[in-house]
Amino acid sequence: MENKDIIEEKNLETTEKEVVSKNFIEMIIEKDLEEGKVQSIMTRFPPEPNGYLHIGHAKSILLNYGLAKKYGGKFNLRFDDTNPTKEKTEFVDSIIEDVKWIGGNFEDRLFFASDYFGQMYEGAVKLIKKGKAFVCDLTAEEIREYRGTLTEPGKNSPYRDRSIEENLLLFEDMKEGKYTDGSKVLRAKIDMASPNINMRDPVIYRVARMTHHNTGDTWCIYPMYDFAHPIEDAIEGITHSICTLEFEDHRPLYDWVVRELEYDCPPKQIEFAKMYLTNVITGKRYIKKLVEDGIVDGWDDPRLVSISALRRRGFTPESIQMFMELCGVSKSQSSVDYAMLEYCIREDLKLKRPRIMAVLDPIKLVITNYPEGQVEYLEAPNNQENEEMGARQIPFGRELFIERDDFMIEPAKKYFRLYPGNEVRLMNAYFVTCTDYVTDQAGNVTEVHCTYDPETKSGSGFNARKVKGTIHWVAAETAVKAEVRLYENIVDEEKGVYNEDGSLNLNPNSIIILKDCFIEPSITGAKAPDSFQFLRQGFFCLDIKDATPEKPIFNRIVSLKSSYKPE
Repeated sequence: MENKDIIEEKNLETTEKEVVSKNFIEMIIEKDLEEGKVQSIMTRFPPEPNGYLHIGHAKSILLNYGLAKKYGGKFNLRFDDTNPTKEKTEFVDSIIEDVKWIGGNFEDRLFFASDYFGQMYEGAVKLIKKGKAFVCDLTAEEIREYRGTLTEPGKNSPYRDRSIEENLLLFEDMKEGKYTDGSKVLRAKIDMASPNINMRDPVIYRVARMTHHNTGDTWCIYPMYDFAHPIEDAIEGITHSICTLEFEDHRPLYDWVVRELEYDCPPKQIEFAKMYLTNVITGKRYIKKLVEDGIVDGWDDPRLVSISALRRRGFTPESIQMFMELCGVSKSQSSVDYAMLEYCIREDLKLKRPRIMAVLDPIKLVITNYPEGQVEYLEAPNNQENEEMGARQIPFGRELFIERDDFMIEPAKKYFRLYPGNEVRLMNAYFVTCTDYVTDQAGNVTEVHCTYDPETKSGSGFNARKVKGTIHWVAAETAVKAEVRLYENIVDEEKGVYNEDGSLNLNPNSIIILKDCFIEPSITGAKAPDSFQFLRQGFFCLDIKDATPEKPIFNRIVSLKSSYKPE
């Protein structure tokens, strides 16, 4: 084979690999660009401001923003606020904060569907004038009855053949507030025999006297989502309207609206599969009840998977971005294990965060042969896997705190930590040998006594003997007292999320609050949401809601895998 042929074959292999690595939405966009159907890309994230965003929304944000960024386009944040019943400014503010935090850079392109109410009204009038919409007096129940079923066609409304002039007058009267809520609606005139029920003369406007968070009482009629959304996309010049699979059956109506309103550059709707995370609660009504019942302390409770909860828990935007990349984009519905999300936060933090010592369930260790009143400073690396993070000085003294489970009176098999007569290394310090212990009246160990070998100082090069166990510690005199919250899944994973009656299977141990923990003084001056790896414990961050300089409160982001498993 000639060199030219070899080069061409390698180029072909490279091209094929590039194609394989692209998701189906990227392929559609690139085809549209190549064929000149669009000149530049414009995407959007269109939340309804009726609650807090959750981990599933993060996929949509990052997908839409990522596509715009990859192809040199623009990304909008637009609130689909066409239903004022449950919409609040509180939700608007939280969503803006979430989108910014997770990395969806919409720059100055913040829009509201309600800003387009005037244009939507004009669009409805245009449909009436074209004979494509009519005012209907049927009740909501009657409309459902007339609609038909999946196997039987619907039947025309008795008001379907009203004249254009009558429909224009009635619709104007609807806007002027002359009719009661629910008494009249505006419907698109399409096809009551369509195999797609969404095309059977859908309602596109209804009378609803509700105060809107953005427009106040200006309007007493509001557009339906399926009518409003394609108009919003068209007005903003959205080229690719990315949505989830439940809107696939709505696409013919989406296309009908933009076609009948004669937009020059109609947007293209593309659907992808939602991301389902195992054993988590995302339903708004369930979370609302948890909040109202006081089971969680708000929509940002770290046991939830709202974006604000993940932020408070200590997850980083980078970890969620990594998670979404691993999940990928497809048309197939699938579930992802929560453990993958935990893997991503461990991977993101392990080389970035300092590793310090914290004792969460303390008992006192007294080194009986260490000089009383003496404090020395020992050097410890800030991150053993990242030398660029440097080192710190940690105080050491006669009295220390160690973890309660690092001492046993009668050791289990393969237990290499402290017990009477055993020698271990105090991390970054000395070898100590247990000589005695003290218990209270209930038999609980309250104090462990040891002697230390001054020749075994860490970094001294001592290697005359080996020990199997290394434990961490905190000097009692300089320790910072803190509260630590150990979070687990709020769902009982063995039973699943829901009972047969629809109620939640809650984990009674989803939060354990430890009030008397001790941490080395290197955390002094840290501010929320600063995070650390507590050696042998896990990753923790200062709580952004409750922590203060006077009272540090740490949330466990994720635990570490334990090397010791009791038999």
